[in-house]
Amino acid sequence: MHRMFTGLGFSVPVLAAPMAGGPTTPRLVAAAAEAGSAGLLAGGYKPTETLAREITEVRGASIPFGVNLFAPNPVPIDEVTYQRYARKLQPEADPYGIDLASIPRTEDDDRWRDKIDLLLADPVPLVTFTFGLPDRAVITALRGAGTLTGQTVTAPGEARQAAEAGVDFLAVQGIAAGGHSGTFTPDRLPADIPLTELVREVRAVTELPVIAAGGIATAGVVTEVLEAGASAVAVGTVLLRSEESAASQTHRAALADPARDRTVLTRAFTGRPARGLDNTFIERYEDVAPLGYPAVHYLTSPMRKAAAAAGDADRVHLWAGTGYRHATAEPAAKILGRLASKL
Repeated sequence: MHRMFTGLGFSVPVLAAPMAGGPTTPRLVAAAAEAGSAGLLAGGYKPTETLAREITEVRGASIPFGVNLFAPNPVPIDEVTYQRYARKLQPEADPYGIDLASIPRTEDDDRWRDKIDLLLADPVPLVTFTFGLPDRAVITALRGAGTLTGQTVTAPGEARQAAEAGVDFLAVQGIAAGGHSGTFTPDRLPADIPLTELVREVRAVTELPVIAAGGIATAGVVTEVLEAGASAVAVGTVLLRSEESAASQTHRAALADPARDRTVLTRAFTGRPARGLDNTFIERYEDVAPLGYPAVHYLTSPMRKAAAAAGDADRVHLWAGTGYRHATAEPAAKILGRLASKL
């Protein structure tokens, strides 16, 4: 493992990836530390005040940890296209009494500046960025505050851009990863190549240390990815059913449902490509779904929350990577220890 990461205080190169929208909790980050590793709090979709409380809670445990933020990389959608999609989706929201036409088209930056100000005022050991590449000034300021910075990339070209911007390391995300793709160009999907090959391609264009993620769910795959040149790996889907995860019961049950037999890339729920378990909503709307993030995310959010609460797995995003069959209901530290067992 690269000295950059051992210097942070963890010895096991299998990190708990940040999973925005609920699954990642301070307890999950603490469990990763218990396994000798580290976890990253998911700053995406959270009010700045909530993120601040989580940072305080984790820091109180005196463990290595980091924070992931959604860097601005908007995919605007015009009002006509937005309303047309809202009308198409209305039958899905009707069972929950939700009027999609009343949800305004929202284009925001997830409180980007407020969260950067928080991390400059109250620095954490590690910060990673997903979706977009921050300005060099932001990266420089965080480094000046004593924070290591990492950028999610999905291709060698993105890796070059991130290296030129001055980040300290790369989070290389393969196409098998669950949840949103971190691609800089959401209108074009990343290349469908094995994670080991992607790691080698990125290592060929930069000497920055690499944390690799995407479809990693067994000890054998962990070893393969590290041998390909990664300094560490990050896992998310395999932790979704863990005791410390806050994933909904609907999501947990779907991951264990033998009838859910594949994952797909979809923009139907959020207007940005993301991988999840196939369901009826995706099958009905993927072909007509527009690009438009975060506006489409906000449009479908009330319906998805209501469906999750009702146990309706066909109207909720079931984010999952290709290794979802290995997600087990047990302590996260045990899962991470098993993944590191062949190292």
